Amino acid sequence: MELEAKLRQVCGRIEPLDESAMAQASARLDSLTKPLGSLGRLEEIAIRIAGIKGEALPTAGKKAVVVMAGDHGVTAEGVSAYPAEVTPQMVMNFLGGGAAVNVLARQAGADVFCADLGVNADLAHPGLLAYKVRKGTANLCRGPAMTREEALRSVAAGIEIAAMLVEQGYELLAAGDMGIGNTTSSAALCAAFGAVPVEQAVGRGTGVDDERLRGKMEAVRAALDVNRPDPLDPIDVLSKVGGLEIGGLAGFMIGGAAHRRPVLIDGFISTAAALVAARLCPRAVDYMIASHLSHERAHGMLLEAVGLRPAIHLDMRLGEGTGAVLGFHFVEAALRLMQEMATFESAGVSKE
Repeated sequence: MELEAKLRQVCGRIEPLDESAMAQASARLDSLTKPLGSLGRLEEIAIRIAGIKGEALPTAGKKAVVVMAGDHGVTAEGVSAYPAEVTPQMVMNFLGGGAAVNVLARQAGADVFCADLGVNADLAHPGLLAYKVRKGTANLCRGPAMTREEALRSVAAGIEIAAMLVEQGYELLAAGDMGIGNTTSSAALCAAFGAVPVEQAVGRGTGVDDERLRGKMEAVRAALDVNRPDPLDPIDVLSKVGGLEIGGLAGFMIGGAAHRRPVLIDGFISTAAALVAARLCPRAVDYMIASHLSHERAHGMLLEAVGLRPAIHLDMRLGEGTGAVLGFHFVEAALRLMQEMATFESAGVSKE
């Protein structure tokens, strides 16, 4: 079966949230020893997870974060504060357990996986998920970042990775990214969809100065002008101005939804991928949980375009899935509160 047909088939498997489980979870929360709704977003998250998993009292279960990695040809335009060789170096750092996401994942009791979707280097490590579509994208300022077939292959790889983790028993998933230059691709992508104006879509990413910021904005404008991506065709947008790891993340979110698994969304790049996933499979959004609001200035507008509301705001802008892994804590907290708190009846506490 060709890739577009397979993608349609997977999207067709995404079911609506279980309304009965959500109603039962809501009733349970209302019966606990607290004022109605006083746990705020934690209650919303618990009810959402109940609907996703189809269980009135769900547990978090095994947790995994996947860092999708890919290089970007647009780095030739000087859009990043860091050289492109940092991408493969950081991949090896993830695999060695030394990155921020590894530390946070250990604290959360989660496993870290790193997938090579398009790193511009030959990487060899027994722990690497090798799904390389090509060695980096082309310079999107000069033409399409990749072919349509390559974009579809990146999405298919993400779907496959989600299925693999589900088969291994993971219940709660998080999406992270690594790719020097990927804030430029993400800005172009969300501007192409009309989610955020170019002037607001472009931020400082890894910390570029004013001159590089202006160059980054020019690069995004050039990419849109040269490629003319069709906002009604998500794969066209992804192939022309996206990234291989962005396609992989979009597929991962779609795959998680198809298997009724919650997927925690990280920052700007992860949310750009969520926008691609949402345009491909609108129902997939029901299975996404926005972990945090990043320091990247367009992130709030991008979350709104997807239909997500962030849980916390810590001014983070690292990526890697760091914010999403912090989200494991509040998801687990929400579920344990629902399971372990006493009810008014069991505790003998008056509701009046």
